[in-house]
Amino acid sequence: MSRLRIDKIIASQGAYSRSEVKALIKAKRVLVNGAAVSDSGFKADPETDEIVIDGKKFGYSEFVYIMLNKPKGVVSASNSPNEKTVIDLLHEDMRRSGLFPAGRLDKDTTGFVLITDDGEFAHEILSPKNHVEKTYIAVLDRPISKEKQAEFEKGVVLADGYECLPAKIKELSDDGLTVEIKLKEGKYHQIKRMAAACDSHVNELERVAMGALPLDGTLERGCCRYITPGELALIKLEK
Repeated sequence: MSRLRIDKIIASQGAYSRSEVKALIKAKRVLVNGAAVSDSGFKADPETDEIVIDGKKFGYSEFVYIMLNKPKGVVSASNSPNEKTVIDLLHEDMRRSGLFPAGRLDKDTTGFVLITDDGEFAHEILSPKNHVEKTYIAVLDRPISKEKQAEFEKGVVLADGYECLPAKIKELSDDGLTVEIKLKEGKYHQIKRMAAACDSHVNELERVAMGALPLDGTLERGCCRYITPGELALIKLEK
């Protein structure tokens, strides 16, 4: 990686503003390879040089990938003047400029939201040509008939005439009211509209996996954690 200004490197991770970084450097609280830095314009390689702030090693990553277990009532957006967003739920030390949700969940839908600042990766997993599979658990008000379930496999035709890509549906309860749905596209209110086209209504909806990466069962609603490189690769695989 090319060498960058030390103030830019530190500020890019979100824990400090540029002015705070300048103050740290002025106070000689920033070391690079064991030597105190006195100039904010000093250049370093964040991947090979050891950066220490107040005695603690500074961790750098060009991009971050975060798994959030989204609760109801939160919008999938980077900012909103009147509503709480998924970004608002992040820990202070996770926040940095450029973060956004890679794909949306409806305000009343819960579960796995991927938050990142890597636009290329987000485009790759959201692009229709790649068709990354998403898995949902839906609770319905009435069962979807076997005949209608077969339409899922072929591609449900919505009320406006749009023909969905083939999807998978599997009953998880004896009464047929809890189902697992897997699909490879993400149109507005798609699962709710698919259910409506099959004479049913979605009462509860949760995303439980993206590709082959499941939502961490230890994450409570509203909680988040970083996604590891190994886990990131699973998103591009089918479960």
